[in-house]
Amino acid sequence: MANVEAHITGTVWKVECKVGDTIEEGDTVVILESMKMEMPVEAEDAGTVKAILCAEGQAVSEGDALVELE
Repeated sequence: MANVEAHITGTVWKVECKVGDTIEEGDTVVILESMKMEMPVEAEDAGTVKAILCAEGQAVSEGDALVELE
């Protein structure tokens, strides 16, 4: 299992996947908003979304797990 983590501190603007989705390496799974800029968070590994660990509007810190892949 692999987690997709936030690479910056910000707010979850949009979740781009749902549980059960097949994700390829490089796919955008979450979009974060920081300093009025939208930053896509991409999967570093391919897999299937097992769990969404964040919600739209939630504040996250760098390194927080956002999506769990299996």
